[in-house]
Amino acid sequence: MRKLNKAVILFLFIAFQSYCQNNVEFDGQLSVFGNLSPDSELELQFGARYIPELEYQIKLDSTSNLDFQASVNLDANSAFSPFYKSREDGNIDPYRVWARYSTQQFELRAGLQKIDFGSATMLRPLQWFNQIDPRDPLALTNGVYGLLSRYYFTNNANVWAWVLYGNERTRGFDAIKTYDKRPEYGGRVQYPVPKGELALSYHHRTADPRDLFGPMQVDQIAEDKFGIDGKWDVEVGLWFEATYSLKSENIGILTNQSLMNFGIDYTFGIGNGLGIILEHLISSYDDKAFKYVNNNHISALNATYPLTMYDNISTVVYHDWASKNATFFLNYEHQFSKLTGYVMAYYNPVTQQGLQENELVNTNSGPGIRLMLVYNH
Repeated sequence: MRKLNKAVILFLFIAFQSYCQNNVEFDGQLSVFGNLSPDSELELQFGARYIPELEYQIKLDSTSNLDFQASVNLDANSAFSPFYKSREDGNIDPYRVWARYSTQQFELRAGLQKIDFGSATMLRPLQWFNQIDPRDPLALTNGVYGLLSRYYFTNNANVWAWVLYGNERTRGFDAIKTYDKRPEYGGRVQYPVPKGELALSYHHRTADPRDLFGPMQVDQIAEDKFGIDGKWDVEVGLWFEATYSLKSENIGILTNQSLMNFGIDYTFGIGNGLGIILEHLISSYDDKAFKYVNNNHISALNATYPLTMYDNISTVVYHDWASKNATFFLNYEHQFSKLTGYVMAYYNPVTQQGLQENELVNTNSGPGIRLMLVYNH
């Protein structure tokens, strides 16, 4: 609640200042949706979300700026089964609240922000700081509280460093939430290579296993994450992304985690251009490092095809080789003059092991249809 109050106060302060300045932008995104999921207990769901965003810039000199951004996530939804039962929910949460100092080669950003990097697009081992679901056309995700610095060299190499505090949600492939009373820290070095780039990443956090295992003698477990990724453009797009996570205490198969992704993309000259992305993820969870006993394989396909300048169709398919479960998502998008409409059909198995979970987007099991209308201003 304290974080929410501070975020709202800062948002109102920047809003007040904006009336006295010219270099300010006010944007927003309003979305409304309806969802039918016959296999769910509450098969009908309707909702709306509004994310107003205020940006304010102070130009310090010809090469440096001070920027502020504040946005709030306002959402309300109702799920019900006709003549049986219903559930209503609504939230007002800070979405992004940060200040940034930037020059031509340096950036320092503090506050509630989105941090995202890596080469993979669907099955992402390096998704350490967000919950972006590739099936979500709006790419919504909660942010993290922290300080991020980036320096860009003239040869396109760049160095990242960050310190986070006050974040407890699980992110990406985390099985255990973060202990939010201890700081997290890490960094990344990205370097250009012929026809592509390579990067090394590191992150340290303290995991809190109590929600998963109940009361334990140890409620804080240090975890170190190491990552490497690379991508190349050689007729086709090629990339790989791999991470290894090690916890300081033995908690069974969740002590060590290894993830490796291989991907390829290509646009075929069929009609208006058929874009295909293929990825394969190998995951392993073991009590000892690099034991590779509890392995799993997931493959993913993303296909996109522009029907016209205003119409696009896309699909995302996942296949879990161990459980034989398949996840299917089909999206038709139409661009109106001021609105964007989406018609989505999906099928999700009861368990979606290895797929990103997004707290902002409800993914029901079984078949379903979702309609959504979005207005950006």
